[in-house]
Amino acid sequence: MLMTMGSSGRGKPGEAPVAVDSETEAGPAALYRLMTWMSPSFPVGAFAYSSGIEWAIEAGDIVDAASLRDWLNAMLTGGSGFCDSIFLVHAHRSVVAGDYASLADIAELAAAYVTSRERQLETTAQGRAFLDIARTAWNCSALDAALANLKGSIAYPVAVGIVSAAHGLPVAPSLHAFLHAIVSNWISAGLRLVPLGQTDGQRILAALEADVVSTGDRALCATLDDLGGATFRADLASMRHETQYTRLFRS
Repeated sequence: MLMTMGSSGRGKPGEAPVAVDSETEAGPAALYRLMTWMSPSFPVGAFAYSSGIEWAIEAGDIVDAASLRDWLNAMLTGGSGFCDSIFLVHAHRSVVAGDYASLADIAELAAAYVTSRERQLETTAQGRAFLDIARTAWNCSALDAALANLKGSIAYPVAVGIVSAAHGLPVAPSLHAFLHAIVSNWISAGLRLVPLGQTDGQRILAALEADVVSTGDRALCATLDDLGGATFRADLASMRHETQYTRLFRS
C-alpha cells in the first residue's frame, strides 16, 4: 500500500497523506508538486552538468542528432539512468514503509555508486539542492522523519524518492517524471554543444520515449542486486572530462 493525495487532490504541504491501494494514481495536487519538482525551473543546478556528454562531443563520439540519441539511449537503458531509477524506487518504498534503516543503506550505496569525482559532485550537489529547496518551500512532517537519521551526502535520485514518497506521490509517476527530467537535461547539453536546434531536441526526446518508459518499468520490478551497467565509454567520458582543457559544464 502506497500513500497518495486524497481523492480531492487538495492536500497542503505538512498534511498527512491518505493511504490508497495504488502505485500509479495521483491527484491534481500531487501532480502539481511533481511537475514543479521535475521542471527545469526548479533550481537544483542541473543545467550545469552534462554527465560526460561534453567530453564525448569533444572526442567525436557524438557529432549529430543520431549519435546523440544513441549515446543517451545507452546511458538511459544500460547506465546511470537505469541505476538511478532503482535507487529512486527503493528509497521511495523505504519511506512509505517507514523503514529508515533500509533508507540509510540505500542512500549510502547510491552516494558511493558513481564512477568519477565529477559524477559524485553531479548527483550529490543536485540531491542536496533538491532537499534544501523542498524543505524550505514544501516541507512536511513525513519528510522530516525520513531525513532525521540520514547522514552524509544524498544522491539526487534518492532525494527525489524521499520527497515524492513523503508527499504521498506514487512511485511510478515520480520515477517516470524523474527520467523525463534527466533525459531532457542530457538533450539540452547536447543541443548547446554539438550544436543542434530545438526541433532536433524534440525529435530525440520523442525517439527516446519508449526507452524511458521501458527503463522505468524495469526499475519498478528491480532489486538492488540488479544494479549495474555496461556503458564503459560513458564512464570514461565522465572521468576524462575532469581534465578536459576547455569546458562549459561541471561534469
